[in-house]
Amino acid sequence: MRTLNIALLGYGKMGRAIAQLAPLRGFDVRLKLDIGENSGGAGITAENFRGIDVAIDFTTPTVVVENIRRVAALGGNLVVGTTGWYDRLDEVRKAVESGGAGMVYAPNFSIGVQLFYRAAEAAASAFRDFAMYEPYITESHHGTKKDAPSGTALELKRRVERLLPGRPIPVASVRAGYIPGTHELGFDSETDTLIVRHTARSRQGFAEGALYAARWVVGKKGLFTFDDVLGQSASATEAPRH
Repeated sequence: MRTLNIALLGYGKMGRAIAQLAPLRGFDVRLKLDIGENSGGAGITAENFRGIDVAIDFTTPTVVVENIRRVAALGGNLVVGTTGWYDRLDEVRKAVESGGAGMVYAPNFSIGVQLFYRAAEAAASAFRDFAMYEPYITESHHGTKKDAPSGTALELKRRVERLLPGRPIPVASVRAGYIPGTHELGFDSETDTLIVRHTARSRQGFAEGALYAARWVVGKKGLFTFDDVLGQSASATEAPRH
């Protein structure tokens, strides 16, 4: 397995988790750009990215699109775990395609969360014909997470509401303490409640998935989701790309 050189855009909690795991998974962290070194994307230069195979971005919604645009213009490939920018997806797609780059994005890079989505979809299908059960989503994260609801919660809602047409699905968010991430899909009735839940114990699961995607995207061109990386059918990934 060839060692790949990566650049980390953002060096907060997720950036440090990836940096710690990377050497154990065949990666060499060649460049770390936190906000101080990359104001306005100034650190994303041809000189700094010489020899970089893929960049991994866990920054903020306010800077991620400019980071993507600059890396794509260099022809570099990316993995983007930052959320809160999907309303600019068309702009990002054009930047990636015009630069001849490859990019994988996802609201959550945990493989367990991808399986949670499938379990939630199965639950929604089971409750489809039972209107006395009202669906809802709750999510909790650490106090420093910027966006709410989380991208994972919004993706969960998107997947479930296709199976429950016309049913309102409220989403509630909590930001407190050091919670890595908890997401629940609930169905509540007068008599009982069913809950499908995913709870992250640490950030290692997200780091594992991001590095897995990083190795997968090297040599590819175009815009992909983590579903593509894991080989899920195209029908499950079509909607969020538009």
